[in-house]
Amino acid sequence: MDRRHFIKTSVLAGGGLILSFTVTGKRMPAPQLPTAVAMNAFLRIAPDNGIYIVLSKVEMGQGIWTTLPMLIAEELDCDWKKIHVEHRPSGRGKDFEESMFVQSTGGSDSTRSEFDRYRIAGATARTLLVQAAAARLGISPEDCHTEDGYIIAGTNRIAYGDVAVEASKLSVPSSVKLREPGQWKYIGKSQKRLDAPEKTNGKALYGIDIQLPGLCTALVARSPVFGGTVKSFDATQAKAIKGVRDVVQIPTGIAVVADHYWAAKLGREALHIEWNIPADSRIDSHIQLEGYRKLAESQGMITQEKGNVANALDHSTDILEADIAVPYLAHTPMEPVNCTVRINEYTCEVWAGTQSPVLHQQEVASYLGLDPEKVIFHIPFLGGSFGRRGTFKNDYVIEAVYIAQATGKPVKLLWTREDDIQGGYYRPVYLHRVRIGIDVTGYPVAWHHRIAGQSLFVNTVLEKDIAPNGLDYSSVDGTQGSPYLAAIPDHAIELHTTTCAVPVLPWRSVGNTHTAFVMETLVDELASRAGIDPVEYRRTLLKDHPRHLAAMNLAAEKAAWNKPLPAGHFRGIAVHAAMGSYVAHVIELSLDQKKIQLHRVVCAIDCGLAVNPDGVRAQMESCIVYALTAALYGEITLQDGRVQQSNFHNYKMLRISEMPR
Repeated sequence: MDRRHFIKTSVLAGGGLILSFTVTGKRMPAPQLPTAVAMNAFLRIAPDNGIYIVLSKVEMGQGIWTTLPMLIAEELDCDWKKIHVEHRPSGRGKDFEESMFVQSTGGSDSTRSEFDRYRIAGATARTLLVQAAAARLGISPEDCHTEDGYIIAGTNRIAYGDVAVEASKLSVPSSVKLREPGQWKYIGKSQKRLDAPEKTNGKALYGIDIQLPGLCTALVARSPVFGGTVKSFDATQAKAIKGVRDVVQIPTGIAVVADHYWAAKLGREALHIEWNIPADSRIDSHIQLEGYRKLAESQGMITQEKGNVANALDHSTDILEADIAVPYLAHTPMEPVNCTVRINEYTCEVWAGTQSPVLHQQEVASYLGLDPEKVIFHIPFLGGSFGRRGTFKNDYVIEAVYIAQATGKPVKLLWTREDDIQGGYYRPVYLHRVRIGIDVTGYPVAWHHRIAGQSLFVNTVLEKDIAPNGLDYSSVDGTQGSPYLAAIPDHAIELHTTTCAVPVLPWRSVGNTHTAFVMETLVDELASRAGIDPVEYRRTLLKDHPRHLAAMNLAAEKAAWNKPLPAGHFRGIAVHAAMGSYVAHVIELSLDQKKIQLHRVVCAIDCGLAVNPDGVRAQMESCIVYALTAALYGEITLQDGRVQQSNFHNYKMLRISEMPR
């Protein structure tokens, strides 16, 4: 019995003696279940030889459900068909470096950060299994070898599952020898995705699929203007809707709790709410941009500087001046954000697709006054994210907790597509103001670059690391450190960090979403002004940057850059490095009555070692679709503080009929 049950039963029994016991014997044997044995924090092995691999990161479509197990399988030398993968429940496991950053997924670092850790985990387990088998056989471990989940010594063949218990009790070696690349069976060779069968046959469980006994559905009416709060509300008509169970006020608005989604939707529509709207929240996109232009007239915080750029500009043969602005962009993952919460007297269970489960576990525990161990996070598959599920505080998870606590019911909070597109957490608006001094040969000799936009990381848990003293390096990432600036003797980069009620979040590739576009656009403008082919122009600028150069040359070669195009067709090239990868694209298109027709995209990527080449290919194909969508259609605009877009009819996606080869 637990303590609570003991006290309750004792009271009911009037203080009499209560014995709780279980009898087992020959006629009623205790059930013997095949319990998997933990070899380390990432790996368990079952007696039936099932290999259970625990992810320290979350799968949100990027393919680590396959890539990380490949790293363990390589060193463990197991049967690939025996592998089962699961997300790690949030907790305070002793075997994990306990930090919100360890189990946080972002920055394109899952494979890079886990490459050695997961291989060492597999090699360590294999070493222990061999030692256990050798001890059983009374021979030296050196007399054994492994193959597809078996330890082999002469005619003896022992399955990993047969010695897993013994192996788990041995002392962990201080170091293990990893396989040389020439010995690799999995790494560097394409593997079919382990999550593909479940995601194809419908068995894959996403947050939106969670069902519990007595589960209610909740929708929240939020302020139509960012920064607004509830002044008063009337829920009379909402409560009259059949299936509506509760209407409660929470910090972000009014929650309607119902038996199912449709009742919650009708109930929300029937609410009468009066909002307090701060005057400074009534943002208009064109006014905001004009404010950025005015701000760019003054000096910002210097983030990179070399020489005397003002003097160099004065002595330049020619000057290219440009203002380039990019808009707010929504993430629009296929599965809008959602969270299911069940609270009882001692624990809180949460089912949510999130990139930072440990961070949210701590947040929920703090709000409820519970030890973090009492907040149990279940992590289903994430139906896309692109940064949207990487919120730092007070978003969909804590909203669901508020509602569950207020109603006393298990609740699934859903965001509709309209909630998703109009609910903020966008890629910020940025303005780049650039003055480039050019010499007689047409190449840059001075570069002055100012950026204005909101910070992604100020006032977050990552401020100390990414935005110290108010300088958010993510805002200038891709401009700062650009290879184009390396050889320019006089240059300066400045940043104006703005504040605004519109909440923002990293959006696929973070700062590089705008800086790569701006830098490559400017280089094209320079090449055009100089009358030099864009590839040849870049070759001169990138002559001391071999990885950039190699990616660009390969893309140009495969795109037959020097071969004439059909009449009316055009071609463009770009190359950029971010998060350890160097990528070049060539796009071929035509214009039909000013409408862009996409014909072909050639992509070359140098990402170092491609653990799963097919996974890299899938990532690049998907990012091409995502980027083309943003370039052709992406724009969130505000008028009088209200977001003008609401669904895919006016926040368009690239259609399959528009997809280039």
